[in-house]
Amino acid sequence: MFLFLILIVTFSCEKESVKEYQRIEGVAFGTSYHITIDDPEKKVNSADIDSLIYLMNKSLSTYIPNSDISKINSGDTTIVVDTLFAEVYNKSAEVYKETEGAFDPTIGTLVNAWGFGPENGLAAMDQKTVDSLLVYVGFHKTKLENGKVVKMYPETYLDFNANAKGFGVDLIARFLEDIDISNYLIEIGGEIRARGLNSKGLPWRIAIEKPNFDGSRSFQTVIPLNNESIATSGNYRKFKIDSISGEKYAHTIDTKTGYPSKSNLLSASVIAPLDCADVDAYATAFMAMGLEKTKNFLENHSQIKAFLIYSDPEEGLKTFTTDNLNIEE
Repeated sequence: MFLFLILIVTFSCEKESVKEYQRIEGVAFGTSYHITIDDPEKKVNSADIDSLIYLMNKSLSTYIPNSDISKINSGDTTIVVDTLFAEVYNKSAEVYKETEGAFDPTIGTLVNAWGFGPENGLAAMDQKTVDSLLVYVGFHKTKLENGKVVKMYPETYLDFNANAKGFGVDLIARFLEDIDISNYLIEIGGEIRARGLNSKGLPWRIAIEKPNFDGSRSFQTVIPLNNESIATSGNYRKFKIDSISGEKYAHTIDTKTGYPSKSNLLSASVIAPLDCADVDAYATAFMAMGLEKTKNFLENHSQIKAFLIYSDPEEGLKTFTTDNLNIEE
């Protein structure tokens, strides 16, 4: 997942009353985290955050061989999952059903096979090979029973990287709220959750970068977060170009056919008063759904706000903003 969110610290030159907020930074899930909190008593330190990240990795990291999910993927049927795994699993099941399979934590096998994942792709991807791998894809082919993951096919590979970062943000947020910290902003690799107010007593504000291709950086929009989460999937900087038409598109794997599908939707930012894990999953799903299906989905889910960047064959890069999203040009 490629992200392009930039935290706006301040936009005003006027003198304002500013409280001193604390910042905690570190490394998590192969990226960095930044936490800004109203914590005058210094109740929180980096060791607290690192402990939560350790619990997440132990449960859900596919990069750690002895994590619960790695053991499950390797065929260990004795693992009783913890509450973190169970919640991410259940959240994934809800979005999988709601998006009719566009969000699918079992698609990783095909993503890797086509060479779009972290592993080397297969040399020959003919119909027979695709069909053989597609058998193992489908989140409905798994279930959580008595604390254990039961798979219809042992070869099915679970990967929650598309919403685990967001869930890591939520886990930290719950810890802060449990110790009565109500003003905070948590960011892990671009996934963000904000509650309360910033150090100036105003809603937190997030900037989304403008799609410049000359190497410069500027802001497309500024979005206030009022007790909301935001996540972005896709990247207009890493699109493909059709060799015949010259059109820009993003590659996603069609979970129904097993083949790469072209989508002119290059980036989806999702904002909602939901857990960060939820908006993280929706952002991933929208990239798989494409522009028109995403628009239709958003019409029927008014609690979700979205900012989309897509490619138009005649007009180049364009944006779409849901009516319920308040932005500053």
